[in-house]
Amino acid sequence: MPVNIIQDGDGSPRVILSEPTGSTVEVLLFGGQVVSWKNEKREEMLFTSNKTLWKQAKAIRGGIPICFPQFANFGSLEQPGFARNRLWSLDSSPSPLPPVTNQSTVDLMLKSTEEDLKTWPHRFELRIRISLSAGKLTLIPRVRNTDNKAFSFTFALCNYLSVSDISEVRVEGLETLDYFDNLSQRERYTEQADAITFDGEIDRVYLSTPTKIAIIDHEKKRTYVLRKEGMPDAVVWNPWDKKAKALPDLGDEDYKQMLCVNSASIETPIVLKPFEEWKGRQELSTVSSSYCSGQLDPRKVLGFK
Repeated sequence: MPVNIIQDGDGSPRVILSEPTGSTVEVLLFGGQVVSWKNEKREEMLFTSNKTLWKQAKAIRGGIPICFPQFANFGSLEQPGFARNRLWSLDSSPSPLPPVTNQSTVDLMLKSTEEDLKTWPHRFELRIRISLSAGKLTLIPRVRNTDNKAFSFTFALCNYLSVSDISEVRVEGLETLDYFDNLSQRERYTEQADAITFDGEIDRVYLSTPTKIAIIDHEKKRTYVLRKEGMPDAVVWNPWDKKAKALPDLGDEDYKQMLCVNSASIETPIVLKPFEEWKGRQELSTVSSSYCSGQLDPRKVLGFK
C-alpha cells in the first residue's frame, strides 16, 4: 500500500501510519522525526511542547528527535548534531531490511550534502525504518559509511514520553549502574536508588544499560517498556521548573508532563570503516500497571524469568 503523505498548511510534509486496532503515528520528513504516537484509545503517548512552532526548518521540541552524528555537546558540532535539522526523503530501497507491503511502516533516508561536509567531512547514508503495530512503535536506525575513510559518531533516539505527573513516575532497570551526571561536569557516579524518581532537574547518561527499561506512570497506571539493541547507553532527562522557563520552546509547566528516556550510544563512539553499516533497534510499548502495596514487580514488567 502507498505511504500516506499529507502536506500541512505550513509546507511541512508528514507521513501518517495507522494499524487495524486504531493506533496511529505521525512522522515529519523534516528531521525524520516521529511527532505523535496515539494508542487505540487515541491517547497520545509522546510529549510535544505547547510552545511548538510547526514550521519547516525548525526542529520540534518533543516526539522522537534523531541525534546524529553527535549527541548533545559530546563533540564539536552543533547540538545535538544536524540530522534533526535536515529534510529527509522516502527510502524506496531499504536493503538489506526485508521489504514491507503494508501502510504501517515507512523507510526514510538522509544523505550527506556538500554543505554538511563543510562541518563534518564524512560521507554517509542515515536510514530509519519506523513501524507501527498494536501497542508498539519500532524504530530501526542504520548508518552506512559511504566514504573512503573511517569515521566515528555518537547517536541517540530522544524519546519524549508523555506522563501524567513527573513526580509520580519511576524508572526501573537502571539500578546499580554507572552514569555521567551532566549537571556535575559529567562526573561519573553509581546509581544507588532501587528506582529513579523525580523531585528536581535530572540529566544523566547511564552506561552499559540493559536491553529493557521500564518507565512506570503511577497515576495513569501505565508502564512504557523501552527495548533497545545496538545502543548501550540510556539518557534520562527532565529540565524541571527553572530550566523549563529558560528554554524558549518549552512551556513553563511542560516539565511536569514529560520525561525523556533515550536510547543512545555515547560513551564509546561507533566507528565505521568504509562501506560498513551500523544498525540499532528500539521498541516502545505500553502495558497497564497494577499495584500491590504501591509496588510493581519490575521482573514482570521487564520480562525477566
